[in-house]
Amino acid sequence: MIEDRIILGIDPGTTVLGYGLIHIKGKKIELINFGIIQLSKLPTQNDKLKKIFDRLDQIIAEYKPDEMAIEAPFFGKNVQSMLKLGRAQGVSIAVSLKYNIPYEEYSPRRIKQAITGNGASSKEQVAAMLQTMLNFKELPKFLDATDGLAVAVCHHFSKGIGENNKSKASSWSSFVKQNPDRKK
Repeated sequence: MIEDRIILGIDPGTTVLGYGLIHIKGKKIELINFGIIQLSKLPTQNDKLKKIFDRLDQIIAEYKPDEMAIEAPFFGKNVQSMLKLGRAQGVSIAVSLKYNIPYEEYSPRRIKQAITGNGASSKEQVAAMLQTMLNFKELPKFLDATDGLAVAVCHHFSKGIGENNKSKASSWSSFVKQNPDRKK
């Protein structure tokens, strides 16, 4: 059976949100589109969240992705920033749920590792590798766009197994093997 699916990748943000769409056809990865949702000029958090919802709703309606992948928030020192980022991620996930599109989360380190082989790569290194891999001419002004694209490519390379939706059976069996004394 030939694999044929479209993956939407999201790099959530409340100033700039990056997205990328790829088409997997057999063993080939084709770039569909990538870009940003500019949020910096919107006056309130509610306005930003509504813009994220509305724009992703349009993107999903237009491109009809089969799956969505999103960068999981990383733990930082600024709690307010983390809350805002989590809301942006939640709104993005809500749009995928509206369309019954399965989603998966990936850590920033895992995304960089999947693209460049180094989990500590810079945004520029990730963008350059994607440029070579997907054969696009110019790098975007905002590398959040290539970050969104990287999430989609990572999802494909990871065969859809991300941070939160790993098989429960394998997790449980691993637990039982590691804790044989806890069985009743």
